[in-house]
Amino acid sequence: MARIERIADDLVVIDVHYNQTPQVIGSYLLLGERPALIETGPTSTLETLLAGVREAGVDPRDLRAVAVTHIHLDHAGGAGTLAQRFPQLDVYVHPVGAPHLIDPARLVTSAGRLYGDALHRLFGDVAPVPERQVKVLNDGDPVLLGSRRLVALDTPGHASHHHAFWDPSSADLFTGDIAGVALPGSRYVRAPTPPPQLDIRAWEQSLAKLRALHPKRVLLTHYGPHTWVTDLLAQLEERLHKNLRIVREGLAAGESEDAITRRVRTETLREIELRDGPGAGARYEVIMPVRQSVLGLIRYVGKNELADANPPKPHNPHN
Repeated sequence: MARIERIADDLVVIDVHYNQTPQVIGSYLLLGERPALIETGPTSTLETLLAGVREAGVDPRDLRAVAVTHIHLDHAGGAGTLAQRFPQLDVYVHPVGAPHLIDPARLVTSAGRLYGDALHRLFGDVAPVPERQVKVLNDGDPVLLGSRRLVALDTPGHASHHHAFWDPSSADLFTGDIAGVALPGSRYVRAPTPPPQLDIRAWEQSLAKLRALHPKRVLLTHYGPHTWVTDLLAQLEERLHKNLRIVREGLAAGESEDAITRRVRTETLREIELRDGPGAGARYEVIMPVRQSVLGLIRYVGKNELADANPPKPHNPHN
């Protein structure tokens, strides 16, 4: 049986039990005239998701829409299989992500570099979403999900193709990964910074955009609703810069990828255990391994900061 939690009269969070771990990936079921999901999770957990839809009192054949915050496989990997099984579904996505839902080959190849042989076990098959079912949302576009008229917000940083979904009536904000990872029962926020599209400067701008809305509640894919919004966003931004500093210093000192990862892991576990006690870091490692976050930061520094520090020399036509 799927674990569900009703968090408003018209809103249910479904725990898809990713990698046999509770409360690390959630999908939000919006009830009402147009039943809809925000996030599908991966294909490997799709049957658990559909069991949760049924437990909430909705026949999956009555679903009318799915909105994904971005196309990473833990958020949207099951979208193709779901869309093919239920051809009445509209699948809403950022314009940059849309081509990769229609043809996920490059997406799967990129994920394979991170997950290696574990890719299929963790995420299952990644099927294409039929093109006729893909609906592109631009920044500021409204979309009817359940009985709520939400607004898609372009929020790059974690990925260039990232949306948050804002409900101005309730002041609920569905944040995908742009507000980080904050698991139930914890006041620790993890900064998920995997390659290849990490952009710290864009992330800062996205956080400013979220703060300006004054949300009462952020609803994280990883995981669940949180009302301590000011502290959550501040902690996330602080941690982004702290990890960036560790990586930057390690690269400047000529440290290996493994050595930098060990330093970030040590600091991460120290922070988590200070807040939540011994062993609390294991849940966070399931959904965002430290090594992946370090790889994203290393790529970001190499691509942006080192390039800025060593600009190409101007061409001299007389040489």
